[in-house]
Amino acid sequence: MALPSIFNSEMTAKQLDRLNTLTPESKVLWGKMNSAQMLAHLNIGYDATYGKIDAKPSAFAKLMLKLFVRKIVVGEKPYAKNSRTAPHFVVSDEREFESEKAKLAAYIQQVESDGEAFFEGKESPSFGKMTAQEWSNQFYKHLDHHFSQFGA
Repeated sequence: MALPSIFNSEMTAKQLDRLNTLTPESKVLWGKMNSAQMLAHLNIGYDATYGKIDAKPSAFAKLMLKLFVRKIVVGEKPYAKNSRTAPHFVVSDEREFESEKAKLAAYIQQVESDGEAFFEGKESPSFGKMTAQEWSNQFYKHLDHHFSQFGA
């Protein structure tokens, strides 16, 4: 079963609706992050995608990611609860909820605006060139996983 595309306005609206159910007091159902940290964690993925942070692994690490992790991240199967997180995605310090929420909302809208053509063949810092479908799967799964983590 194919995952929904994140490149359309209907999915953008659904993701923003889920985002808007979150509060600084939202309770985590599993894992260690609070809601502000979770939003910051999601934003790191977009920061890396858009080149705002350097998230490039070593050549050896990139090869291992492509061989063993890529299918998990961009495939259709949902992420497992309490999966390992790459070190540069770990957020353990306190974050400001409203600013992280606004940043994530802007990224969700930017991905839709940029569209499939922008992402088709776009280089991932971790996985090399990816198809628009792989980018969509990755974004959708990551949002769904963490929004579900907080009951959103």
